[in-house]
Amino acid sequence: MRKIMKMFNLRPKKLDVFLAKQFLLLFVGTFFICQFVLMMQFLWRYVDDLIGKGLSMDILAQFFWYMGLFLLPQALPLAILLSSLITFGNLGESSELTAIKASGISLMQAFRPLIVIVATIACMSFYFQNVVCPNANKSFAALLISMKQKNPELEIPEGTFYDGIPNCNVYVEKKDVERGMLYGVMIYRITNSFEDAAVIIADSGSLAMTAEKKHLQLKLYSGEWFENMRQGDAVMARNVPYRRETFWEKDILIPFDANFNLADADDFSQDAEAKGLIKILHDIDSINAKADSTGRDYYEQEKMSLYWLPKIEKKDSLKAIAEAKTEKVNLDSIFSKLTQDKKREMVGRALDKARVGTTDYEFKGYVSASVERQLRKHQLQAILKFTLSFACLIFFFIGAPLGAIVRKGGLGVPVIISVLVFIVYYIFENSGTKMAREGSWPVFFGAFLSTAILAPLAVFFTYKANKDAAVFNPDFYSMLIHKAFGIKPKRYIASKEVIIEDPDYAKDIKELNRIGNELTAYEQEHKLYRAPNVAKTFFKTETDTEIIRLSDELDGVINDLSNSRYGGILYALNRYPVINPDAHTSPFRKNWLNIATAIILPLGLFFYFRIWRFRLTLLHDIRQTVKNNELTCERIRMFAHVEEEKDLEGQDNIDNPENIESPEP
Repeated sequence: MRKIMKMFNLRPKKLDVFLAKQFLLLFVGTFFICQFVLMMQFLWRYVDDLIGKGLSMDILAQFFWYMGLFLLPQALPLAILLSSLITFGNLGESSELTAIKASGISLMQAFRPLIVIVATIACMSFYFQNVVCPNANKSFAALLISMKQKNPELEIPEGTFYDGIPNCNVYVEKKDVERGMLYGVMIYRITNSFEDAAVIIADSGSLAMTAEKKHLQLKLYSGEWFENMRQGDAVMARNVPYRRETFWEKDILIPFDANFNLADADDFSQDAEAKGLIKILHDIDSINAKADSTGRDYYEQEKMSLYWLPKIEKKDSLKAIAEAKTEKVNLDSIFSKLTQDKKREMVGRALDKARVGTTDYEFKGYVSASVERQLRKHQLQAILKFTLSFACLIFFFIGAPLGAIVRKGGLGVPVIISVLVFIVYYIFENSGTKMAREGSWPVFFGAFLSTAILAPLAVFFTYKANKDAAVFNPDFYSMLIHKAFGIKPKRYIASKEVIIEDPDYAKDIKELNRIGNELTAYEQEHKLYRAPNVAKTFFKTETDTEIIRLSDELDGVINDLSNSRYGGILYALNRYPVINPDAHTSPFRKNWLNIATAIILPLGLFFYFRIWRFRLTLLHDIRQTVKNNELTCERIRMFAHVEEEKDLEGQDNIDNPENIESPEP
């Protein structure tokens, strides 16, 4: 084995071992932090099921154990993101990453040992989701149902029917938890038969457990009780007798065992979350076969209903028979000839058939929607087992490059970046799975939405980090914004403390005059105040070499005059605008981009008016430059005159030494 590893250069190097140790130590710590945060966030959803139920410590321990098991695959990607960020952030902050790159090792080579570790964690995550999580989800669902059925008087919600009480469906309009009162109570008592069904309506009431914990005491105020009378076969008759009772106060005892009884976990084995991948794929085929057979049965039923024809009796006239055969029957005329009793009878039959048909279609729609919902859940769970595992790799290729770019270690900046990335992932992942589960989006699209959003982001950060690009450099983005909106920087020339060579003022004056004359001629020739030519702007990309040459020559003169000691000249230099020599010709330097921009009309209009604005800006800059040339030349002459006077005064002092005042003692 060692010979094979040595042959293919697979033996781990000291740098690989060092990076692996750094990453694994941080991964273990961040994993427990992320697991704790996710468990606390998940706990708030079920805190009402735990408080006030009198649950023992072993039941609570089971609750947290199962919850931690099925939340573990969600904690792994976040832990990988945070640990990789901190690892490479620490290396960058301590300049160790710079030393690694200086030794000839690229960033991708440094990632190599950690990629192997993260891939192993991703495989473990898939195995955990496929083997451990289904059993944990099944046991957690059974435990949660058992906890909800303990002390149900605390569990009844407002505005929805609650079926946690055996043989009853309870609706409460409003609930006062402090006083233990229920308002707007409606109770449907459910049994195995229709003959003793009951409906109870009350203005208010209260529900409490008896002392022996074997019954629920329901005390109702100001209500009515409707109940079918036991009539045996009379239930199948058209009218079912019932009794009605009005009461001001009534006590009802409902048998209920308040002791904690753990539900059977096998009752939840058909849920998609409680199945492994092989079982899910097998059940998807079964659900598809069931959906096909159900749809085929419904189709055959509808097909048979189309061949239904009204029964023709002997008493019908030959004319009616002939009309029926030609299928040109005027139903309105036939109905108008019937008697009033017959009309009422026919209308009643039609209404009965409409009700039966509506109920039948609603039932068929419910069955079809239930089968489709079950199929979507199974498909979604099969895909999520892969996406959650693949998220480990995606989060590594986001966290490690970001750490190399940001170069900040510790729990400050990495935690902020990790939280932001995970929030984006969590929003898209939850939204996608919810929309896919409800059927609003295709299952494949909803399940892969978060992966499709973050995978290009991971590729982008990895590419930028490998190229040492300044992704988070504010000056880079500031320059892009200034260039996009045509915001020019201001010229700033400060006085120099040490000047090696003085400017050649005579030559600079000549150059400024020449440049000013050529700029004036350029302005008159190109007529920059006019709208730009569409053909030259989008279909004939050219470089304005003349204005580029003049701009470079002007910058050369300004650079020479910046060595001046006279503040007036520096003031004049700072008044020169920064000329953008290539923004007024075409939007882009590549011809095919300009043609594509012209074809897309709204975008073309935007860039057309943008070019026009740059032409007007160039016109303003040229005129300001010509005007400022005169000011600069004037300041240079003033400075030269002052220097000449100083030289003459110095020469006079040399010729007449008595003019020089001696210093005071």
